[in-house]
Amino acid sequence: HVQLVESGGGLVQPGGSLRLSCKHSGYNSSRHCMGWFRQAPGKAREGVASFTSDGSISYGDSVKGRFTTSRDNAKNTVYLQMNSLKSEDTGMYWCAALGSANYWGRGTQVPVS
Repeated sequence: HVQLVESGGGLVQPGGSLRLSCKHSGYNSSRHCMGWFRQAPGKAREGVASFTSDGSISYGDSVKGRFTTSRDNAKNTVYLQMNSLKSEDTGMYWCAALGSANYWGRGTQVPVS
């Protein structure tokens, strides 16, 4: 069973930076791909960044060049570094392990104002 716990959200000003963390347990990289998703108020959930099955990373068009995801396998943690934040980055952010079964964390709020 995969468990995911996000942290690091909080109020940030436009132009600022924030780093989200996702502590995971039970995650198996051969069965799941880890990714970050977000949902802005009144909008559909969208993918932000994800590790693909071949080990590469893909980013949503709206965050390319500003967001970077990385992982520390020794700490069982995935990170999302968010720079040059904009008001439209406001939303709930989740990490997820997607595969034969999908697992989601509870999310962390990122208000940019």
